[in-house]
Amino acid sequence: MNASRQIVILGSTGSVGSSTLDVIARYPERFKVVALTAHRQIEALFKQCIEFEPQYAAVGDARSAELLLARLRAAGSATQVLCGEQALEQVAALPQADTVMAAIVGIAGLRATFAAVQAGKRVLLANKEALVTAGPVFMNAVRSRGVTLIPIDSEHNAVFQALPGAFAGDLAAAGVRRILLTASGGPFRELPLERLSQVTPEEACAHPKWVMGRKISVDSATMMNKGLEIIEARWLFNAAEEQIKVVIHPESIIHSLVEYCDGSMLAQLGNPDMRTPIAFALGYPQRLEAGVDFLDLAALGQLNFSAPDHNRFPCLELARDALRASGSAPTVLNAANEVAVAAFLDSKLRFDQIPVLIGHVLAEIPVAQLRDLEDVFSVDRRARDCAGTWLARNAGVTVRRSLRVTA
Repeated sequence: MNASRQIVILGSTGSVGSSTLDVIARYPERFKVVALTAHRQIEALFKQCIEFEPQYAAVGDARSAELLLARLRAAGSATQVLCGEQALEQVAALPQADTVMAAIVGIAGLRATFAAVQAGKRVLLANKEALVTAGPVFMNAVRSRGVTLIPIDSEHNAVFQALPGAFAGDLAAAGVRRILLTASGGPFRELPLERLSQVTPEEACAHPKWVMGRKISVDSATMMNKGLEIIEARWLFNAAEEQIKVVIHPESIIHSLVEYCDGSMLAQLGNPDMRTPIAFALGYPQRLEAGVDFLDLAALGQLNFSAPDHNRFPCLELARDALRASGSAPTVLNAANEVAVAAFLDSKLRFDQIPVLIGHVLAEIPVAQLRDLEDVFSVDRRARDCAGTWLARNAGVTVRRSLRVTA
């Protein structure tokens, strides 16, 4: 066995964070949890601290920190409690940690994930927004710091596994023609289009294959999740937009494929369980048993594939529009989507209005270049303000307009 890895988990109470701890618990001699973070899930974080005894726990606000600290001390725990966004950045860069699982959902996880990169940690990236909102800035930092970056999304992890071991960011040199990202199609793949306006948050969060948080579940239902993954793949694998394709695969057994110039396709298969990519990333380059059921291909019988219906899933094309526009457009896309999904989950926006709101904000915010994280957050704020104005008026344009580019 390798020497013990010292792990920080950003977002430990979410589905990815919990699955990470499940894998870590199987290898106490190999992994030591140094820090755990959550926003306000104090009960879950308390239980994790008691089981894994991290040196630090970080939460979102002072009141949550007080409650957690009182409970930990009453239980005899010596875990130190920190709070606020700066606390997330602090634990992400702890000198004693060598690996950071970045599993905070949304742009809220960007600064802490970037802090881990700046500190030269091995980064296991489950926070896709880091690349969607700040792709060029983030990857410049990864390269300059010599960081090992391993994707956790099942699709990108599958591509990572199917690429040559010596892949260094040049798809042509590796003989790669295309990357194919698979998508289940979510819960509304066959729902009559006229029913989409009546979809409830509960229906949208009932994913047929994966157990995920509410925001990601809605993104899967709109297929914005796949649109964000297209942008993420562009930065992870230095791929052109036209080299990244999406294919509907309802069984969620093939997690993605790499097509080579000789006509070969390499795919990574497995049951839909996030512990597989997590275990791969934690143990890389070795393989670890993850507690996942093994595939029975004969029992599966068949696997199905189809092209995505862009009338049903307009968010896919919105994401491609943003990627083609480049610069700040993906940042705007992500911000508008986060606002739209939150409004939908709060029953303030119909499901079929999510892409309408996103398209409106993309059309309204001019595209600019991103130089640093402050540019990213400035654009993010403008896009959220624009989305909020649209929501307040409860009306918006339904015809997509061209993205405006500034010099």
